[in-house]
Amino acid sequence: MSYKNEGEIKQALGIDSWRNLSKDKIIKFAVMMPHMDTELALKIVEQFPVFKEFAIDAVDVMEKVHESTLSANKQSQEHVHQAFREIREILKGELSKDGLSWDEKKFLIEQIQETGRLDFQKDSENKQLLDGWLNKVLVGAGAALTLGVIFVGGKVMSESKDSPDGPLEA
Repeated sequence: MSYKNEGEIKQALGIDSWRNLSKDKIIKFAVMMPHMDTELALKIVEQFPVFKEFAIDAVDVMEKVHESTLSANKQSQEHVHQAFREIREILKGELSKDGLSWDEKKFLIEQIQETGRLDFQKDSENKQLLDGWLNKVLVGAGAALTLGVIFVGGKVMSESKDSPDGPLEA
């Protein structure tokens, strides 16, 4: 869909005024921007109340959520790794007992190896998860920064049009 005027965009965002633009709505607005005329987008962005503060707040919120998630993930990972260490210690204790048959020793060794594989697998899964989270944070921060660049660019373009000398020539 191509948006022709501010009214259509406000309706799509479910707002009456640009002053009602919440953080989640501004992200939705950013997604809609490719479907609107550049001049219309710049005209709207200029109306956003305290846009700079919003952009900074949005990046700060994403950073705090990311740090909180990493902290919780780190604790969870440490519990898993500790559990595997304890299981291996128990298995090693059993392995050191006298009088074990070859099959019992083999079974205990296989269990120690399996806990190592599971521990490694869990670590790999965690790294993939962290990579996915990092990508999402980067996309969100990029959207906020893109809006900031568009806002600043719009202001510069608007000011150069208002200048009696017109735009600067090379």
